[in-house]
Amino acid sequence: MGAATQTPLPDPATGSTHEVLAPPEAAGLRADRFLTDSLSAATNGLSRSRVKALIEAGQASRGGVRVHDPAEPVRPGEVYALHLPPPEDAQPQPQAIPLAVLFEDRHLIVLDKPAGLVVHPAPGNLDGTLVNAVLAHAAEDLTGIGGEKRPGIVHRLDKDTSGVMVVAKSERAHTALSEAFANRDLDREYLALAWGLPSPLAGEITGDIGRHPMDRKRMAVVTRNGKHALTRYRTERAFGTACALLRCRLATGRTHQIRVHLAHIGHPLVGDPVYLRRAPATARNLPAATREALLDFPRQALHAATLGFRHPVTGEALSFSAPLPADLAGLLQRLEADVTGR
Repeated sequence: MGAATQTPLPDPATGSTHEVLAPPEAAGLRADRFLTDSLSAATNGLSRSRVKALIEAGQASRGGVRVHDPAEPVRPGEVYALHLPPPEDAQPQPQAIPLAVLFEDRHLIVLDKPAGLVVHPAPGNLDGTLVNAVLAHAAEDLTGIGGEKRPGIVHRLDKDTSGVMVVAKSERAHTALSEAFANRDLDREYLALAWGLPSPLAGEITGDIGRHPMDRKRMAVVTRNGKHALTRYRTERAFGTACALLRCRLATGRTHQIRVHLAHIGHPLVGDPVYLRRAPATARNLPAATREALLDFPRQALHAATLGFRHPVTGEALSFSAPLPADLAGLLQRLEADVTGR
């Protein structure tokens, strides 16, 4: 890459932009690899994963045209540019976001998290998260609890999963609750609306979970390099053979565990944008309007219904539940009406 020329174009107000002319020997290289190697000195050794994320966020261009695919082959003779946004605050800032508080004392707060709310800041969601909301609600209590980026967080729910969460407000509570989640010394139940009707109607799903071998953004049941996972389920309500409301209990806590396990046995969650790969055959068993409502549901139909644990300081047995959110309750009402004819 030594023949390539680099022309940094700093812009203190909005970050900095760095340009590089692709030489003949760069033909066919991935854009992220080329930019990482070519701009290493100008960007102080920016990692390839960071460069990839910047490209996916629309911060790269070729000949003045935005590049969004990190794997796009490099075209010799074209000028590539990479924009580095200004640094973000190291610590999340308080934001006045409404919270549905189920319980609170000086050591912890239990919340009903709505679907669509990210738990903690991460690339692509640097603010507007549950952490920002909790900081506005109890900033002084959370100082230094659990680290700068995730103060008070001892577990998480996916962005589009709703339901009960607990956040620590003291160091003692953070340590004890973290241990309880790590040791599964608590009680968690989820309600999941899945396609089809499981057989048997109640049982266990086992299978190691790890990164999908072909798609690193997905998890999968794998035979190598996975972690043991066990999900127990029972059918709460069957809507013919089209779909079923399941109550799931986690014996382990792997990323996307319920979503992965149910998809693995052929019963993916309604609305799952990652693990529902095609319209299920059982959808044909529903009236057209209901079928479209389920197929158009914009998120995975998963709700953390109950959470039980011992208070980390008093030892008192606590149990909390959250009602189904309106969107998911509406789906169930529609299905119930179809089944009962009312």
